[in-house]
Amino acid sequence: MAAQKFCLALDLKDDADLIAEYKQLHENIWPEIKKSIQDAGILVLDIYCTGNRLFMIIEGDENFSFEKKDKADAANEKVQEWETLMWKFQQALPWAKPGQKWILMDKIFEL
Repeated sequence: MAAQKFCLALDLKDDADLIAEYKQLHENIWPEIKKSIQDAGILVLDIYCTGNRLFMIIEGDENFSFEKKDKADAANEKVQEWETLMWKFQQALPWAKPGQKWILMDKIFEL
């Protein structure tokens, strides 16, 4: 089975200093965060930014699922610490459910 691909979106708070700090934190993410991503079966994870809008592309192996990743993250103290820190910078999209960060995007075109 080929890698699975997912695209997600999230906004940052519209503050130039916070956006710069967020980008800086992502230049050297904590090793525990990198490990949790890889352990979940994520082969590629890219985040793009324009203004205060973030776009994330995930390529996961055939065993990757958001449900398994969420369960592992909930039990990982360091991931919870990172996610709490990230809320300093992030703001949910207007249509997000309470507590929901990254929103899975629907593919509407392919060439």
